[in-house]
Amino acid sequence: MAKSYKDLREFLATLEAEGQLIRIKEEVSPEPDIGAAGRACANLEEKPAVLFEKVKGYKYSVVTNVHGSWANHALMLGMPKNSSIKEQFFELNRRWDKFPVPPVILPREQAKCKENTITENINLFDILPLYRINDQDGGFFISKASVVTGDPEEPENLDKLNVGTYRIQVKDVDRIGIQALPFHDIAIQLRKAEKVNEPLPIAIALGNSPLVTFMASTPVAYNQNEYEFVGALQDGVPTEIVKADTAEHLYVPAHAEVVLEGYVIPRVRTCEGPFGEFPGSYSGARLQCEIKITHITHRDNPIFENLYLGLPWTEIDYLMALNTSVPIYKQLKATIPEVQAVNAMYTHGIGEIISVKSRYGGFAKSAAFRLLCTPHGTAYAKIIILVDEFVDPFNLEQVMWALTTRVKPTKDVSIIQNCAGMPLDPSSYPAGMHDKLIIDATTPVPPEPNPRAVELLKPSPATPKWEAIIRNFMNQQAK
Repeated sequence: MAKSYKDLREFLATLEAEGQLIRIKEEVSPEPDIGAAGRACANLEEKPAVLFEKVKGYKYSVVTNVHGSWANHALMLGMPKNSSIKEQFFELNRRWDKFPVPPVILPREQAKCKENTITENINLFDILPLYRINDQDGGFFISKASVVTGDPEEPENLDKLNVGTYRIQVKDVDRIGIQALPFHDIAIQLRKAEKVNEPLPIAIALGNSPLVTFMASTPVAYNQNEYEFVGALQDGVPTEIVKADTAEHLYVPAHAEVVLEGYVIPRVRTCEGPFGEFPGSYSGARLQCEIKITHITHRDNPIFENLYLGLPWTEIDYLMALNTSVPIYKQLKATIPEVQAVNAMYTHGIGEIISVKSRYGGFAKSAAFRLLCTPHGTAYAKIIILVDEFVDPFNLEQVMWALTTRVKPTKDVSIIQNCAGMPLDPSSYPAGMHDKLIIDATTPVPPEPNPRAVELLKPSPATPKWEAIIRNFMNQQAK
């Protein structure tokens, strides 16, 4: 069974032991130092997490880039830190099938997130070392929260308990704005609450175990419980949760660093943004709903975990790469078993590469059409590349080979106009509408004509033996 982590602190200890975390003991300014360090991590080859122990003007510490490398991503799964992307993809795929693994519900006194409770004079600035992530952000944003809400019509239905990641802007000491886009699960619940003009209870958990954060940013079905997926991805080890204090139908990670509780104010919208977003550009300012914070619990000496967003690749790209790819792969594989793998790592799945074995002429395109009918693909997917089953979609050198040797533009490039799009994509116009591009880079099979069929080169059967020999020599030299 793979190593798993009960909380953020256990994971940070592993990252430090593996040389993937550095501590900054000297006092730093919240701006520009923390955001600049997040950008710097993205620029470096090693991409470690960075823990700032002293932040000027605040009492507590900040950590960033926790998920910000493939090494950290592998360690999150309890795998060797040098595990390849493809190995991590198929390990996630294997564990996915263990769903559901029900969480363990702890009594309040055993949950570390309840060590301290604040019910009066709420002031987020007393607990969170807030800062602008990029210098033109419209305010202080919380970019790595696990936001917990329930279905107002079925509050006791834990299958419809939503744990999601949404950007949050601090508006005042006890008020925050949240971006709830129409295709997000929280938007379904918000519509139901506002239909009857009722507040929507909410709990916002900060600084969680790595796979809780991972699942909060994963597109799963509305009636699938994210906590049950956490247990599956922990290789069968249940995650631990506890009831929220102000809404008993909500459950939060038991050992989160900080939990903010309150409610979404019904039918109120105020200006939110701009914010430096995952496409590498600032979003506009829009009217978004507001949350009133009425209750805070936190651990002793809480660590504020936040992530940097910017021109890819940054931490958010690593965090959302495979947790976007694997669910889409599962959805496609269920109806098109010829699908071999899905790479939806680019800009949260705006670009996707599908490896598929064609059964007959034009068959590969059906995988693209199926992708565009998935919950995530409908809004996000914009550029879809189809490659043969022997092409590794995670190896861009092989993908570029397919594009340059298999594509006849007049035949293999298709554009579907006037489709749903991701409004944060700066090329969508109006925001939320887009065209879809499908590039079929597979080898033609009958009845599609292939007038210039060629025989592919095949490596010698002795290649794996020599890979092992050379790798062994390289490892010896590194010691």
